[in-house]
Amino acid sequence: MTSNLKISHIARIALALSIAATIAACTITPPPGALETPKPAAALNSATLDQYKMRVAQQIFDRNPSLVLRGTPQAMLRSLVVVAFTVDRSGRVIHSSVYRTNGDDETEATALASLRRASPLPTPPARLLDGNGQLELFEDWLFNDNGRFQLRSAHSPQATTID
Repeated sequence: MTSNLKISHIARIALALSIAATIAACTITPPPGALETPKPAAALNSATLDQYKMRVAQQIFDRNPSLVLRGTPQAMLRSLVVVAFTVDRSGRVIHSSVYRTNGDDETEATALASLRRASPLPTPPARLLDGNGQLELFEDWLFNDNGRFQLRSAHSPQATTID
């Protein structure tokens, strides 16, 4: 009887090893796309935000053609004005203020006025809106000595030497 138990136990182990070997030899092909690493939502939103800011910059340029700096911004800018603004789901600017500046009142006023003239801005993507249906943005206005500007989101490379 003891030898029958040993044989039975050995037979079970052999069967288990045989099943394990069979399973190991099988290949499982996942459905298409299952192996692709999904992009995190932050990366999607970042790309979308950059694209939206480019559209906003173009709208500001289109509505303020006489103030837009064509070509290369000078190496030593007259002013850098950072404007914080909030856009609602329809693209209307509902709040704007100077966030950072070097104290040049004229360029601050130009930056805020150019943003107002461009409103309503393009409709922001829904996934960028907060719980109130709004999007808060920051944009840098880069001013040359002549009072013309470019926006950081869509500017030309700045000159590297002072002429």
